[in-house]
Amino acid sequence: MTSYEEQAHLQLQFWQHKMKKKPSFTDRLSKTVQTKLNSYIPDKVHKAITVAIEKMIKAVLFGAKYTTGKVPEETASLQSREAYVRTQIEFYQKTATIEGAVTGAGGILLGLADFPILIGIKIKLLFDIAALYGYDVKDYKERLYILYIFQLAFCSQQRRNEVYELMVGWQGYSGQLPDNAAEFDWRIFQQEYRDYIDLAKMAQLVPVIGAAVGAIANYKLIAQLGETAINCYRMRRISPLQILNM
Repeated sequence: MTSYEEQAHLQLQFWQHKMKKKPSFTDRLSKTVQTKLNSYIPDKVHKAITVAIEKMIKAVLFGAKYTTGKVPEETASLQSREAYVRTQIEFYQKTATIEGAVTGAGGILLGLADFPILIGIKIKLLFDIAALYGYDVKDYKERLYILYIFQLAFCSQQRRNEVYELMVGWQGYSGQLPDNAAEFDWRIFQQEYRDYIDLAKMAQLVPVIGAAVGAIANYKLIAQLGETAINCYRMRRISPLQILNM
């Protein structure tokens, strides 16, 4: 094991500890505030968000909308792969920052457009990362794994505990999935995710401050997603026994 791999394993341990933490008082308070804030958002906004999420899930599971570029050789080291991954994360952070500033400056109307656009940016990043780690995104089960990474990055701590446990046992879980993507119940997945909307993204809908909020929020959200994806794929490159002992 190289020094880089040892460092990666140590970082993975810290990340796994965060994933397994029980919801704190702050987590529960944030959820209460979030629920209250969502009650003030017009129904048309919630419907637009739901439709965007639904289309995203359908596109990922059933379509070939997202493509990937050149990927490293099969023999590439973890360090080499992750160098490419971090370059992609930085690129998408810049893209999302510009997009967030532009849509945020337009208030609620353009702010609404940000949700489906940002979802597309996030999913495209995850497809690129999966390919860079050597996984075939043409396999619908790999696309499903991408959706769980997405959910793990943006959900309450309580839900995060549940999704994390599923992903730790991914090899066994994926083996029980139907071979046909059309048989997967994507509606349940969509319902679980749509209840989580970042408070920062809600603030983006406010005129004047929306541009600054949108730029900063998008930059941080892409960073959060990137870190989650890196550690999720690191888990799959380590034997199950090593993971359980962490």
